[in-house]
Amino acid sequence: MNDRSTGFILIVDDNATNLSVLSQALKQVGLKVRMAMDGATAINIAQQQSPELILLDIQMPGMDGFETCTCLKANPLTQVIPVIFMTAMADADSKVKGLSLGAVDYITKPFEQEEVIARVNVHLQLRHLTKTLQERNAQLKQGNEALEQRVAERTAQLSQAFQDLQQFQLQLVQNEKMSALGQLVAGVAHELNNPIGCIASNLAPAFEYVTNLTKAIEFYQQFYPEATSKLEEKLGDLDLEFSLSDLPKLLNSMKLSADRIKDISIALRNFSRFDARTKVRVNLHDGLDSTLTILRHRLKAAGSRPEIEVIEDYGGLLEIECYPGLLNQVFMNILANAIDALEESLTAKPQIRIQTALVDGYAVIRIADNGIGMSAEVQQKAFNELFTTKAFGRGTGLGLSIGRQIVEEKHKGRISFTSEVGQGTEFAIALPID
Repeated sequence: MNDRSTGFILIVDDNATNLSVLSQALKQVGLKVRMAMDGATAINIAQQQSPELILLDIQMPGMDGFETCTCLKANPLTQVIPVIFMTAMADADSKVKGLSLGAVDYITKPFEQEEVIARVNVHLQLRHLTKTLQERNAQLKQGNEALEQRVAERTAQLSQAFQDLQQFQLQLVQNEKMSALGQLVAGVAHELNNPIGCIASNLAPAFEYVTNLTKAIEFYQQFYPEATSKLEEKLGDLDLEFSLSDLPKLLNSMKLSADRIKDISIALRNFSRFDARTKVRVNLHDGLDSTLTILRHRLKAAGSRPEIEVIEDYGGLLEIECYPGLLNQVFMNILANAIDALEESLTAKPQIRIQTALVDGYAVIRIADNGIGMSAEVQQKAFNELFTTKAFGRGTGLGLSIGRQIVEEKHKGRISFTSEVGQGTEFAIALPID
């Protein structure tokens, strides 16, 4: 069914009689008509308002029908308009040429009114169906694009949700592990306190008692220089002189050991603060020192590797509001990784340098080693979850990824690193003071 409510038929012919006959015939069946007597006028009308169909005479002065059709098909605004040639030439070559230029049909002069109307109606219906199909295709394409966009958005949302869930699960596992470790460490530190306190409190009177006994023996020897043979023999067996000189040294050694255990206990208590639910003000140097105390056994010489020298370059007091247990966890991971890198390195003087400073409202902690460094490929993946270069059982691949979360999400800070193969790695942590 053709659309007679909109659009029009453009008739192009240099013969006024032909124009009149055709226009009357088409108007009688309810079609709108516009007319042109040359090709240039026809092109101008078609460009201004696109007709539904063009009836185009071939033989016209100036620009003939073939040239006019060529111009119409070359213009994107008019190239889809169906063209029916009108001609008295019935030879096959003319028809082939016209169809090759883009015409859809031929009407032969003199006109048969019924034939013209029939052909026009057929092509109007085809035009209408073509438009409808194009509109449906456009709607379908638009719908497909919208559907693809929604699918892509939904896929992205699901992917993000999965990553968030995976991250949450990893964080939960790590939190549970660190919480259990914190409780264990806190328990060990608490249990150490009682015997260490007992030893430390008894060492002072033990020194006093030994001093008094030494004086008493010296006083006895002064007033009774001649001992009986039996006593002389017994004193010789006991080697009393050596015992009196060596006993203070033993007590001093015990005191140093007790002080060392006390320092370790304090370090364990400081490090095990994983249950803090609110930020507290602490000195970051205490966290660094307690972490180094716990790792001190790994700093000692091992095999062909000499002792790792730790250079502490602390720049003033760094007190900030933070979650100290979580930051200690970050320090532990970075320092443990530095020790691992130095264990793989062949450097004759392994070092870890810790620098702290206040810079533009941030507490900045730099931890550098002169170990094996990281390749460009490893650097790109260093903060990825579950990525590790360590052998199975020696690393989980969670340390740096969780460390970034602690620094950037929990403390609104920044963590970064620089590394060069064979030269070492430096991590920089910047934490806002306020």
